[in-house]
Amino acid sequence: MFRTRHWLTLLAALLALLVPVVGIQPAAAAEGRPYTNPVKSQKGADPWLEYYNGNYYLVTTSFTGVLTMRKSPTLAGLSTAPSVQVWSDTTSTRNNNFWAPELHFFDGHWYLYYSGAPSGAACCDQQRTYVVESAGTDPMGPYTFKNQLTGSNLDPGGWLIDATVLTYNNKLYLVGSGAIGGSRQSLVIAPMTNPYTVSGSTFSLISQPTLAWETSGAPVNEGPEPLYHDGRTFLTFSASYCQTADYKLGQLELTGTDPLLASSWTKKQTPVFQRNDAAGVYGPGHNGFFTSPDGTENWIVYHANDSASGGCGNGRTTRAQKFTWNADGTPNFGTPVALGTTLPGPSGESAATPTAYTLVNRNSGKCLDVEGGNTADGTNILQWTCNGGTNQKWRIEDQANDTSRLVNVATGKVMDTAGCATADGTDLRQWSWLNNNCQKFRLVYTATGDYVRIVNESTGKVADVADCSTANGADVRQWTWLNNNCQQWQIRPTT
Repeated sequence: MFRTRHWLTLLAALLALLVPVVGIQPAAAAEGRPYTNPVKSQKGADPWLEYYNGNYYLVTTSFTGVLTMRKSPTLAGLSTAPSVQVWSDTTSTRNNNFWAPELHFFDGHWYLYYSGAPSGAACCDQQRTYVVESAGTDPMGPYTFKNQLTGSNLDPGGWLIDATVLTYNNKLYLVGSGAIGGSRQSLVIAPMTNPYTVSGSTFSLISQPTLAWETSGAPVNEGPEPLYHDGRTFLTFSASYCQTADYKLGQLELTGTDPLLASSWTKKQTPVFQRNDAAGVYGPGHNGFFTSPDGTENWIVYHANDSASGGCGNGRTTRAQKFTWNADGTPNFGTPVALGTTLPGPSGESAATPTAYTLVNRNSGKCLDVEGGNTADGTNILQWTCNGGTNQKWRIEDQANDTSRLVNVATGKVMDTAGCATADGTDLRQWSWLNNNCQKFRLVYTATGDYVRIVNESTGKVADVADCSTANGADVRQWTWLNNNCQQWQIRPTT
């Protein structure tokens, strides 16, 4: 009996010691909100995605002289988030055919890098790389033009696309896709003195398309993207011609000490991410990287086609998925997942996924409202105290041409410019969808705080609260842009 009590006492003591140990084990990271690919189905090529201060920011190729950005607290929400115009350019030598935008944060500012061409230029020999700078820490801007980034030895005449910024030993390097001395389209690099200036005037070649899998359709190395892990520096890149289903990702690693020397980079001899015919994914490439909100997961964002003949155009959609690391410290991107597959979102997401948006006037603080929730064509659109009603909720649906339609959740009808008139004071009302420019609008970022002007595609005029009234029922009409608070609207997510 004594011996039994003795062992029971010891067991109880051991359990008492173990309980606190178990209790302090860290909880597993919560999975993010479920999402499905694509995360952007309109103009989804060459995606760049950042998670910053509680939101994801996504920007992609436009093929026009406009860059739009989407913002959402969840990855899933990007698929229906408003596309807001954050940059356009009136300078005719550089205001066309914007490709491959990227967003990087240095010294308290965001820098948006992209390639563009002169107005009216045919694709694609006049592409050059440009950079704009944000006024502060808001990734959506507003932005001002800073510089053209090029080199005197790039063929032809400074041609450079797909630029990114590599950081090594506290120094900045611009890495892009170009040609030097008659080379094939290759990866090129130059040092930078700051985020918007290349040091000197010459670039160095660090990777040329020489392996069979880099030359499908045409020999191409483009879309370089740095990836840092455990003190190692990798550079993924896109290989082969984007018109083919064999567009894919390769990988370099910086194994030397000077990023400007080709001998410092070691190329993996096989692709690291490529077509998955069984899943219906073709030509996956031009990627970026981001981390989950809690910092514990690594994610890749990329574009791909859903048919083997998809090519290089707007049929490419933006996709994302988590990746892991091999035992040897190299990234393991896995295989691209099929469209429509529901997956857990990035860990640490806590906000709900928005399903609609309210538009709140900056001057009055009141919401854009369909009067009484009436479903009839011609029902007036006005402002009213925000009350959570579905007649104050809008789906902002991308039309794949830098415009959106504003669909009222309560009625299913769209905001429309009465009679397609161009005069100041023309009423804004709801109407059945006719797919004309009088029903399409550009949301143009105006001021930090998510304030936009709502610009009609047909007339170029903006949604305006009549006479800057603060009263319930004040009419919302179109008017010439005056840059006042009565013409600015805040986009607020809702569910």
